[in-house]
Amino acid sequence: MNVRMEPGWKSELQAELEKPYFKDLTQFVKEEYMQHTCYPKGGDIFAAFDHCRFDDTKVVILGQDPYHGPGQANGLCFSVKDGIPHPPSLINIFKEISTDLNKPYPVSGNLERWADQGILLLNATLTVRAHQAGSHQGKGWEIFTDAVIKILSENKNDLVFLLWGGFAKKKMKLIDRERHHILSSGHPSPLSANRGFWFGNKHFSQCNNILSTLGNKTIDW
Repeated sequence: MNVRMEPGWKSELQAELEKPYFKDLTQFVKEEYMQHTCYPKGGDIFAAFDHCRFDDTKVVILGQDPYHGPGQANGLCFSVKDGIPHPPSLINIFKEISTDLNKPYPVSGNLERWADQGILLLNATLTVRAHQAGSHQGKGWEIFTDAVIKILSENKNDLVFLLWGGFAKKKMKLIDRERHHILSSGHPSPLSANRGFWFGNKHFSQCNNILSTLGNKTIDW
């Protein structure tokens, strides 16, 4: 596994990349990609870090697993490649943006446009075997991505963390709430959203209000 990463992130994470668990994880991922169809493609595994430089990071959105269907995952949580039908959670994200900010529903589900504005779209697990959700959990990715959250919490100020659903909310313990801003709600998946835990959270306008108050450029969602 080639850890190709923006230099600022590489510097912050170098010690983590040299730990024994990460070497074991690297070997596991190499073997999985050789023996099975896995997503995202190898060059996109660290796409979240390539599109959102460490110095530019101002918002963090946490996901769980990459999409495991053909052509979907592009290395950014909740995001799909251009031209791919929008998965249910992404549809609900876009619906909330439309009502919250009075914006039209977007054609493309590719969220690189968000990442390029300073949003780290981080999945807890960065790889998955095709058609097998959660197949790469418990192999070391969660240790790595927890370290990413801790490093952000300790070395940055006034980040906005968007934590959607029970899994993401468990990461609160890694974040210094005195230094950062946390917006939490139910998950945008249909099960949660249709029970009233997602729609109306207004996270996108709230996030922009926080950024504006801090004197930062707001996000074009």
